[in-house]
Amino acid sequence: MSQQPILQVDHLSGGYSLGKPVLHDISFHVNPGEMIGLIGLNGAGKSTTMKHILGLMLPQQGSVRVQGKTREEGAEGYQSSLAFVPESPLLYEELTVREHLEFTARAYGVDPSDYERRSERLLDLFHMQNKADSLSMHLSKGMKQKVMIMSAFLAHPPLYIIDEPFLGLDPLGIRSLLDFMLETKREGASILLSSHILSTIENYCDRFIVLHQGSVIAQGTLSEVAMQAGTDGSSLEETFYALVKNGV
Repeated sequence: MSQQPILQVDHLSGGYSLGKPVLHDISFHVNPGEMIGLIGLNGAGKSTTMKHILGLMLPQQGSVRVQGKTREEGAEGYQSSLAFVPESPLLYEELTVREHLEFTARAYGVDPSDYERRSERLLDLFHMQNKADSLSMHLSKGMKQKVMIMSAFLAHPPLYIIDEPFLGLDPLGIRSLLDFMLETKREGASILLSSHILSTIENYCDRFIVLHQGSVIAQGTLSEVAMQAGTDGSSLEETFYALVKNGV
């Protein structure tokens, strides 16, 4: 397995207006086959970080590289190397679930035989077979979230950017997603996962990045982050609280 990070963020500063950066000189990386938890309070800069990685915002300083290249060095290859699951599902109301999956497969150039296998597996895993031919306008919020998740994992890129995926999912959907993320990770893909449900992701992520007021204040394994917080042996939730409580 290659030792080059799938995602490399170096000294990134950026935001929505020049002179007022939301992010302040943040650096981190995601290796092949890693699941990294990006955690922080509301307004810490998690979504802004993800927008820079996705190419929706340009860095004011620093760089973002996916598989060693910036978006400016090859936009098509950069974008095809990642898939995004947003916090709020965004679907075409007059497309069915299956048509969303077919659309994604075409956009990412998924082989037809791979599409058939992957789509049926995902529909089964997320218990959506009986909704496969339903228009998205007729789905619940949780079902719409499942369609976004299935579309991302159907694409099978080397990097997944996943923002608060558990909102709206029922307990079975959450467990299905966590199990599938672990399987995807074992196959060599990398996942950057943002979530407020720290007790859920604690045992699934390999490392954590703690953002606070636009800066990385700790990163590493749970034990490494706990040592930085002075809470050795504590849970992720207790460690996170210790890191941010004095700066809120």
